[in-house]
Amino acid sequence: MIEAPVHDISELESVMAAQAREANSGIFVILDAFMITHRSEVTSLAARYRLPAVYGQRFFAELGGLLSYGEDWADNFRRAATYADRILKGEKPSELPVQAPVKFQLVINLKTAKTLGLTVPQTLLVAADELIE
Repeated sequence: MIEAPVHDISELESVMAAQAREANSGIFVILDAFMITHRSEVTSLAARYRLPAVYGQRFFAELGGLLSYGEDWADNFRRAATYADRILKGEKPSELPVQAPVKFQLVINLKTAKTLGLTVPQTLLVAADELIE
């Protein structure tokens, strides 16, 4: 595994092109503001270079990324509302326990897997929260 931070689309394309030249390679996209803002370009480049890519949020898989696994943001927002309610009812924020994500989503884009010539193992198909066909 190599770390390859990027700050613009040309750097992103260079990294993807370099990874595509490596045998049996793929990418894991770490979420940050750049990657989220340029998610369409990220998934398009991965497709152009035929790179299997794993992402941290479902919208990447919805855009054509191979697979996403990450926290369920909607669940986090719902749980945050409960926290806000407790504070508005008088509880001190400093006395509330720290919360961590508890619900995660696995989304697999089967169309992308087929395009890449990959067979998704049955164990992953069964474990997936959503399959995009």
